[in-house]
Amino acid sequence: MAAQAFLLIAGFLLALFLLARPTGLLLARLIDGAPLPAVRGFETGIWRGLRIDTREMTWRQYLLALLLLNGFGLLLLFTILLLQGILPFNPQRLPGLSWDLALNTAVSFTTNTNWQAYAGESTLSYFSQMVGLTVQNFLSAATGIAVVFALIRAFSRHSMTTLGNAWVDLTRITLWLLLPLSLLLALIFIQQGTLQNIHPYQPFTSLEGAKQLLPMGPVASQEAIKMLGTNGGGFFNANSAHPFENPTALTNILQMLAIFLIPTALCFAFGDAVKDRRQGHAILWAMAVIFVLCAAFVMWAEWQGNPHFLTLGGDSAANMEGKESRFGILASSLFAVVTTAASCGAVNAMHDSFTALGGMVPMWLMQIGEVVFGGVGSGLYGMLLFVLLAVFIAGLMIGRTPEYLGKKIDVREMKMTALAILVTPALVLAGTALAMMTEAGRSGMFNPGIHGFSEVLYAVSSAANNNGSAFAGLSANTPFWNCLLAFCMLVGRFAVIIPVLAIAGSLVSKKSQPASQGTLATHGALFVGLLIGTVLLVGALTFIPALALGPVAEYLSLR
Repeated sequence: MAAQAFLLIAGFLLALFLLARPTGLLLARLIDGAPLPAVRGFETGIWRGLRIDTREMTWRQYLLALLLLNGFGLLLLFTILLLQGILPFNPQRLPGLSWDLALNTAVSFTTNTNWQAYAGESTLSYFSQMVGLTVQNFLSAATGIAVVFALIRAFSRHSMTTLGNAWVDLTRITLWLLLPLSLLLALIFIQQGTLQNIHPYQPFTSLEGAKQLLPMGPVASQEAIKMLGTNGGGFFNANSAHPFENPTALTNILQMLAIFLIPTALCFAFGDAVKDRRQGHAILWAMAVIFVLCAAFVMWAEWQGNPHFLTLGGDSAANMEGKESRFGILASSLFAVVTTAASCGAVNAMHDSFTALGGMVPMWLMQIGEVVFGGVGSGLYGMLLFVLLAVFIAGLMIGRTPEYLGKKIDVREMKMTALAILVTPALVLAGTALAMMTEAGRSGMFNPGIHGFSEVLYAVSSAANNNGSAFAGLSANTPFWNCLLAFCMLVGRFAVIIPVLAIAGSLVSKKSQPASQGTLATHGALFVGLLIGTVLLVGALTFIPALALGPVAEYLSLR
């Protein structure tokens, strides 16, 4: 087992780095604003046709543009879901969603969370899936990438006080990065057997003689951006465990690679953009070390399984419960770590059925802010917040003014960094406490005691950190849970983006100083070690207090 696990992790990372390096070169050109070959005239026509002012923006203008786009997208998607019953491409005549479920779903897909409190094949029409959800998959992914573009420019620019143009960035990211990669990946998925049609559901008779409906739909087109944009919202309720979404072992590994592709490429692009590749490599190594340790731990925990199986007559203790038999324990464990390290939320196994230790790791990966590769854009800007914190701590240790990439880190940057880092732990703890204090929150727990508490904690952690996966034992499609999780998703997304752009605005206004040869950033191993230590320390802000709430949850569930 150990050799198979090693080869799986090593092969996955090797393929990932080989694909991410050229993608990083494209991203670096987009960050620099350099025109891409043969498309300059086309872009100019777009700006003129849409009357887009391409002048660069301050951080406040950039933020306002992103908020307006996402606010309009949220309202549009909310309206589509409410009026689904009278809109076209609805061969199953599915009705519109209730207001609370429509609100939860609209917030979920706008914030790149893709939490789903419904079964897609029995709830949403083709129009809602294509025009509503898939469009937001592109826009939410482009928003995260645009934010990290602005932050990288703040580090790389020496004389300008602007951060780029949000409309230009969003357009170029969508046209030249997300769309081509999604089209290529969708074609591969179709070739492997993923559905892509708009036919009505097909009736058939099972081998047992039962008459059923076989779901159809435009699955491959949504599946591609679902993975590349670290969205995670599945066309079917079973998500990537469903054979129509994830039909073969090849599509399974491609889905995992797609989740990490852009976050990894952004690390390479960061090094290229700031003219110091060591910085991008140091961040990438910190992410990779944590990822490998987490993947190995989950694989070990699931392979060891539950010793009670042997006492009950089983021939193995390995935990196959909730796993897709086509992929097995190792591939399912790797997928669980990939999807929670990134802010994706797609699953090919039921996390609720993992062992206690195996389920703890995905929960913890979300609670540290999903900075181990992380979501598209959000993973890197989240990790850069930890970089600023690590540099600040190192500056205090050696008694000198903290600086990173020649930019001095002052009180304003540290206040914004602390705010951005602490907002999601505060949401997780407050949201979990609120759910356990109210009957409406506790009524959603299918399992009593500590495991029922874990389902609640996992759900709020997933929402606040914009992941979207779940411990499936929680019944979350109620007005209380839909509203609570929508609030956590909305605040968890934009209460981090706002301080990140404020930091970018503060840094870009500072003149860069020549980097000291003796600074921490020049010592790779020390920097990586301190960065990992900082991530672990901040992760404890959520995990340890959450464990302390366990006995309280048990007491409430037994009342």
